[in-house]
Amino acid sequence: MSDATISKVTIRPDEAAHFGALAQDWWDPKGSSALLHRMNPLRLSFIRAALEDHWGCASDAAQPLAGKRALDVGCGAGLLAEPLARLGAEITGVDAAPENIAAAAEHATGMGLTIDYRAGELESLSLGQYDLVTAMEVLEHVADKAAFLAQLAAHLAPGGLLVLSTPNRTLQSQLLMVSAAETVGAIPRGTHDWNDFVTPDELGALLARVGLTMGTPKGIAYSPLTGLSLSNNLSLDYIVTAARQ
Repeated sequence: MSDATISKVTIRPDEAAHFGALAQDWWDPKGSSALLHRMNPLRLSFIRAALEDHWGCASDAAQPLAGKRALDVGCGAGLLAEPLARLGAEITGVDAAPENIAAAAEHATGMGLTIDYRAGELESLSLGQYDLVTAMEVLEHVADKAAFLAQLAAHLAPGGLLVLSTPNRTLQSQLLMVSAAETVGAIPRGTHDWNDFVTPDELGALLARVGLTMGTPKGIAYSPLTGLSLSNNLSLDYIVTAARQ
């Protein structure tokens, strides 16, 4: 599932419309974005560990992002942007769907959070550079992945950190994330095209082309007994850092 879709030449209008139609349901933990709600704690755990590794921030610090600027690309209605704000970041969220941005801004106001939300094409927004750039479950929804990653890299400040998550293109992901999950309604029907999934090796090569070195990915795995967890099993979905060396 995606937190939406955004880039200069790679926005797919049908993708933006698909996720925009889900905007009012985004914050319902039992609604169409329920899987994202369950993934969010894993994302934040990974990000905290990555901050400690990259900047030496204590992983249990209340606000490890204090004094840093963060950009969440494909932010949807703000499921990740709000926790990043609470971790101390000066946060900007960008999304292709204006409906998502409206829902995100309304929710942030209700939570007493200051978040700069923008709708539109990333490169056209003149946002500058950020210490932390995130794009969660977005890469699989853009048509030109190289162009999209180049835009993320361009918005990464010197010494900054990029964090991405995306489904892996495997038989397991085809069976579970597309066929099964969309059939039973765990993911809204039409969310994924398995052919757009990216393997870790492919992502590493794409990141190298824009001057970034990929870290060691962690899988976001699923078990009927334990649910979702961070794992060494990359067969469904994975999350990874990248930085300039």
